[in-house]
Amino acid sequence: MVRTTRGIGFVTAGALLLSGCAVGPKYTRPSAPTAPAYKELDAANVSGDWKAAQPSDDLPRGKWWERFNEPQLNQLEEKLNVSNQNIAAAAASVVASRAMIREARAQYFPTVTANPGITNSRLSTAFGQTIGTSFTTYLLPLQASWEPDLWGRVRKTVAANTLAAQASAADLENVRLSAQADLAADYYELRSQDSLKQLLDSTVGAYQEALGLTRNLYQAGLADDEAVAQAESQLKATQAQDTNLGVLRAQYEHAVAVLAGQPPSTFSIPLEARRMGPPPIPVGVPSQLLERRPDIAAAERAVAQANAQIGIARTAFFPAVTLSVSAGFESVSIAKWLEWPSRVWSVGPALAETIFDAGLRRATVQQYQAAYDQTVANYRQTVLSAFQQVEDNLAALRILAQVIEQQESATESAARNLRVAETRYKAGIDPYLNVITAQTALLNDQQAAVNFREQQMVASVQLIKALGGGWDVSRLPSSKELGAKVQSEPAPKP
Repeated sequence: MVRTTRGIGFVTAGALLLSGCAVGPKYTRPSAPTAPAYKELDAANVSGDWKAAQPSDDLPRGKWWERFNEPQLNQLEEKLNVSNQNIAAAAASVVASRAMIREARAQYFPTVTANPGITNSRLSTAFGQTIGTSFTTYLLPLQASWEPDLWGRVRKTVAANTLAAQASAADLENVRLSAQADLAADYYELRSQDSLKQLLDSTVGAYQEALGLTRNLYQAGLADDEAVAQAESQLKATQAQDTNLGVLRAQYEHAVAVLAGQPPSTFSIPLEARRMGPPPIPVGVPSQLLERRPDIAAAERAVAQANAQIGIARTAFFPAVTLSVSAGFESVSIAKWLEWPSRVWSVGPALAETIFDAGLRRATVQQYQAAYDQTVANYRQTVLSAFQQVEDNLAALRILAQVIEQQESATESAARNLRVAETRYKAGIDPYLNVITAQTALLNDQQAAVNFREQQMVASVQLIKALGGGWDVSRLPSSKELGAKVQSEPAPKP
């Protein structure tokens, strides 16, 4: 008994000493291609509707949409944060990933089981035994087993699950940011439809007045029926175009409703038309983008997780030591079941090592090494895509600022041309067709101006999204926070 206990003590002490000998590659963050400055920001001379960020100038933490100073948009974004179902699903994934960390940590501790039982047995008398042919056995055993983490398998599993949970948390923020940006873009596209509705309503009114004038001139013998027919055709076509705007506006309204977590049938946004313009947006330098994008953070955490998985796979090359203890009571009499003479126990270590597996473990390590290389490539591609999105939207804002200025000049010229055409028609110099041509040109220019402003607002939303929406990597939960027990998140409110 003494020798057995002493042997177990030596094994346990050796296990504790070796528990720090974790195997596996040390993680270093992979390099990613960056540039010293954004090309499109330099091309814009840091002017217009965006600017270089100063040390104290940054997007608002969380509520980036408040930069647009739109009370209606602010309310919708708050509803989205509470009721959006995609965000709720991503939040549930974070809770599940946190539970997996605690599952892995449970392997640090012994497993204790109990298996009490009462068994009635009958022995064969064919071998000449004279004992009773049946008896009852009363068992109350307790078993405990512990596998010390000699090679860091458990520690690396905990680390891998923690990294996966951080990636899941970053994915949640990316889903949230995408939904917020989609809602803002849909909102401004809806408002663009409102502006087009206001434009076409006023145009229909102007065409009705022109039709009335043409009819009066026709009745006075100063115009022919062809001019009246042309005016009627122009009016009816514009009325149809005006009515058709309701289709796209309804679709944008329904999209906003779903993003806000509400049934479209119970949701509406009052019509409101006004001139829109993007707010100043601090851009910063490309190196900051690596810390400000949740999708980049998620990709980087996936790389770290894949690195930990290589270490877990390498532990399979080393032996596993298990310490087992069993104790309890066993008796054939219920009256003597729990008495001291009925005690039983066993204790001892066990060593397991794979001798031959036909290259299985080596292939497994190679599999995880290839998976690591894949995550590195995915991370670098995510970084490149992020830079592309920023440059795309910077270019869009820079070019659209020029386009809008040019389009407004074209609209003013078209309006002046219409005034001249109407004057010459009333004077009997030109036919009414010249007036219709001028009206069509003006309407097309006005619609183009509204559409360009819509593109500008959407591009400003997409630029903020591309910059991370005010998020940064410091908002990722720490290992301690992820390992704490949490209750399941409540279902979002409808």
